[in-house]
Amino acid sequence: MTFQLSVNELANMVDHTLLKADAKKAGFEKLCQEADEYGFKMVAINSAPVSLCRELLKESPVHVGAAIGFPLGQTTMATKIFEVTDAIKNGADEIDYVINISELKDGNLAYIEQEMKEIVAICQINHVLSKVILENCYLTVEEKIAVCEIAKRVKPNFVKTSTGFGTSGATVEDVKLMKEAVGLDVKVKAAGGIRDFETAKAMVKAGAERLGTSSGIKIINEYKSMIKES
Repeated sequence: MTFQLSVNELANMVDHTLLKADAKKAGFEKLCQEADEYGFKMVAINSAPVSLCRELLKESPVHVGAAIGFPLGQTTMATKIFEVTDAIKNGADEIDYVINISELKDGNLAYIEQEMKEIVAICQINHVLSKVILENCYLTVEEKIAVCEIAKRVKPNFVKTSTGFGTSGATVEDVKLMKEAVGLDVKVKAAGGIRDFETAKAMVKAGAERLGTSSGIKIINEYKSMIKES
């Protein structure tokens, strides 16, 4: 598969990320300014700064995405539902939530499905995109496929590889596996460890349609340089 995306098309697949615990207001201001300047799709942040980023991006097409149950997924379903609702009220138009990995590990697929149904329903009612974070570094192949099969029924907008806070991030193999499992019904977001153009290109060629990274500017500038030289 030849890589045929334009610079703007690749930029519009990037979720520009700032999820650090010690991030300051100036950091979010810089994040939003960069996202608007480079034409990134979304700023990926924790739920507390959503209203700030929404205000900063009120004249911009860049989306504001809230990370829910982040990064462990170990909050109750009711807590995640409240956090989703609160983030949307504050201006989030994309939601990335972490599944309850412990419930998955215990084989409680009914819980995983109900949690997904509840959160996706809230997002759909509010015309907000939903992304389900599997955190693949902790999962077996069978567990990854099981969550993707649930997603194929529930239909969130995306399944996502990782938080970037686990023991490893996105892999080409996982993107291919997830894409094959969800088919055309759901898209795949790769996140975690995507720090250069070659890695980003590999994820896109494997089937990812969104890239979560704090290295978006570096990736786009590398691609621009390659095009210029060719």
